Amino acid sequence: MGFSRSKHDSTETEFIVEPATENEAPTSSSVRISEEAERICKILSNQPNLNNTSCLDEAGVTVCPTLVAEVVKKLGNAGMLALVFFRWAEKQQGFNHTSEIFHHLIEALGKIKQFRLIWSLVDFMKHRNLLKKETFALITRRYARARKISEAIETFVKMQRFGLKPELSDYNCLIDIISKSKHVDRAQDIFNEMKRRKRFTPDLKTYTILLEGWGHVRDLSSLKAVYREMIDEGFKPDVVTYGILVNAFCKSGRCDDAVKIFHEMEANNCKPSPHIYCSLINGLGSAKRLDEALKYFELSKASGFPPEIPTYNALVGSYCWVMKFEDAFRVVDEMKSCGVGPNARTYDIVLHHLIKARKTEEAYEIFQRMGSDIGCEPQLNTYTMMVSMFCSVERIDMALKVWNQMNAKGILPCMHMFSALINGLCFENRLDDACRYFQEMLDKGIRPPGQLYSKLKETLLDGGRRDLAVEFGLKLDQLRKTPLRG
Repeated sequence: MGFSRSKHDSTETEFIVEPATENEAPTSSSVRISEEAERICKILSNQPNLNNTSCLDEAGVTVCPTLVAEVVKKLGNAGMLALVFFRWAEKQQGFNHTSEIFHHLIEALGKIKQFRLIWSLVDFMKHRNLLKKETFALITRRYARARKISEAIETFVKMQRFGLKPELSDYNCLIDIISKSKHVDRAQDIFNEMKRRKRFTPDLKTYTILLEGWGHVRDLSSLKAVYREMIDEGFKPDVVTYGILVNAFCKSGRCDDAVKIFHEMEANNCKPSPHIYCSLINGLGSAKRLDEALKYFELSKASGFPPEIPTYNALVGSYCWVMKFEDAFRVVDEMKSCGVGPNARTYDIVLHHLIKARKTEEAYEIFQRMGSDIGCEPQLNTYTMMVSMFCSVERIDMALKVWNQMNAKGILPCMHMFSALINGLCFENRLDDACRYFQEMLDKGIRPPGQLYSKLKETLLDGGRRDLAVEFGLKLDQLRKTPLRG
């Protein structure tokens, strides 16, 4: 698994550098698979009884490995539903076990921390000769995101016991995963120890992974130390290295230093990539240095690279930072005329800034427009922003309306979305509704954060409903302690 640039969550929409993606037209077969997967997700998500799969039999679902993989992937935020569907699909004609299906299932189960079940799947995959290094990388990543760093490292060690010998790319993958989990100090320790014991010889990618990690946590002194070591080891910075440095300084609010690096790479005959222009536009835009952001946008257009959606999105964000929303939409119109987007991310950027400015009506108007632009249909992040927005301004009925629109499209809510809605319902003292959605959250195998249960419990106790507070506490404890069975 190679080096990749980081994306940020929806909560960090004010500064993001997106990797370039090619606009490939989906085939008719992939469209059919996607539509059928959406239909299945809608059927499952609307079932009150989690284990009732007769609805799938009645719906006339015909399985194939590609469809099963797509459904399990779409159910990634609902690990229990993903497992229920997988067990049903196993019994159907046309089903075959594939690594891809298991990988999506591991991802879904990892999100609800069902690691014991994941390892039973690994044993099954071994007997079917389906294990890959990617399997262990996925498990390592899920452990890291669950803040189980020791277990993440142990997973890498276990990979060797299953007959998969690690290479340099695998060591790089491990360091990358630990680093991206914001435990860069542990990643640095792994690097130092592996290098000391001569378990591997680092390459340029190894150093760029560490540079990106230190940049992500905005520790510029450690970043500079790694950079000096990289130079001392005889490595010359390439365009990826420069891109990481530019992005790190921009994220840390050191845009002038980022510009110096840009000029340094030009002096070293290293042509800036679209990613670097994107970083500078994002950084200068978020610093409200609009004129300079516009300058680098024009430079990017003159650089010979075809225009890309992430670069345009960075410009849209730059206008939004200074509240020039009309200019932002002028850029959106330019994107359409050039045949470069927009995409859902474009609208999410505008929505983020409108919501931040408490322009609720304008944000909802933009949200309603999204579906009319091809490729801009609201995604989970979009729905989460809208539900959170309406809850924050005490318009729960509108939040529920958006929630129901999302459900109708077969998009499953995430933990953050449940939390926003349940907290909003508690604030409005709509306890029956709050309890219903909390129960739905548990039914889908989504673990509520401790603060959410504490808030609900407090509201229930204040309302004289101690029995229900205790009941939810027991259910939550059971979800935490009882592993699912494969």
